[in-house]
Amino acid sequence: MRYTTSLTLIVPLCAAAFFACNKKEPEPTKDESKDTAPAKEESMPAGHQVDSLTLPTIGEMTFPKDNEQTAEKVALGHKLFFEKKLSVDGSVSCYSCHQNENGNGGKDPVAIGAKEKKLTRHSPVIWNVGYLPAHYWDGRAASLEEQAKGAWALGNMGVGKENLDKKAKEIAALPGYKELFSKAFPGEEVNADVVAKALSAYERTLVCKDTAYDKYAGGDKGALTDEQKDGLEIFMGKAMCSACHAPPFFSTAYMGTGTYFNVGIGIEGVPEKDVDVGRMKVSEDEKDWAAFKPPSLRHVTRSAPYFHDGHTSDLRAAVKFMASGGYDNKNKTPLMSDKKLTDAEIDKIVIFLGALECGGSLEAPKE
Repeated sequence: MRYTTSLTLIVPLCAAAFFACNKKEPEPTKDESKDTAPAKEESMPAGHQVDSLTLPTIGEMTFPKDNEQTAEKVALGHKLFFEKKLSVDGSVSCYSCHQNENGNGGKDPVAIGAKEKKLTRHSPVIWNVGYLPAHYWDGRAASLEEQAKGAWALGNMGVGKENLDKKAKEIAALPGYKELFSKAFPGEEVNADVVAKALSAYERTLVCKDTAYDKYAGGDKGALTDEQKDGLEIFMGKAMCSACHAPPFFSTAYMGTGTYFNVGIGIEGVPEKDVDVGRMKVSEDEKDWAAFKPPSLRHVTRSAPYFHDGHTSDLRAAVKFMASGGYDNKNKTPLMSDKKLTDAEIDKIVIFLGALECGGSLEAPKE
């Protein structure tokens, strides 16, 4: 990536400071009781304060050295992404959990895998997934390739780790695949690794960086409506949404190995023994109990339901929940507190989130 991790951290902090510093108090007078002129109003700059911020945009993607991007890999991966025969029973493909009509996230609160198996977490949106340093809600996969094999072997597609190479060869023997494999991986044996590399190459083409926000951050100050600018100012300032959903990806999960937060989702009314412990299962660290990475908010208006357990399908309710401080529990992040937003302020945040809608779509390859 060509922007720096520190920039993504600095922007929300600078934004909060910027807004705070520009809340100018009226200058004192000799007799406050006689001079009540609203000096604050006279000193405020015209227009939106956020117009003066330098906001980050998404840079170029970097590719792993052991899986350089090629058009041939992308073509193979594209076909494989829509291939139901990759699953153990031919019932689901990768696309089954990431369909256009659901914003390329899952339609169900939690994913439904092969053999109608109900999984434990929601299928997230995969726009810009190629920029992520760690995958799954708990960050247990260090690469897209590792994630692809995990989903293929386990509940999503149900093939089993011990059967992946065999399944890869079965797919390569299907009509239309032999030439694609030979072009993408000339001279290489067909196995699970090459399938995972091809899938990952295709997924790295799923880039969303031409939203109304991106145009605005790139200098077109007319790309956002006044209400969207109001919402962005609240998002970056009073509501502190950017502490976990930092631009340009609108998630801190894109920093280093990712950042994980406990906001109380999946805890209220659930016996502690039954709570999904999230990141703690990976890190084995108590401070990560029930903590999950914050999803990107890109395309969020199109990708209900929300949160790792599909907690709600109402975006406004999700924003209000987060702004109100979430559910209390033994490990709730201190970033979660009641920001005391008005109904109008919550509405404006939701309006701003519409500026993060991605224009692309996932299309099945032409036969």
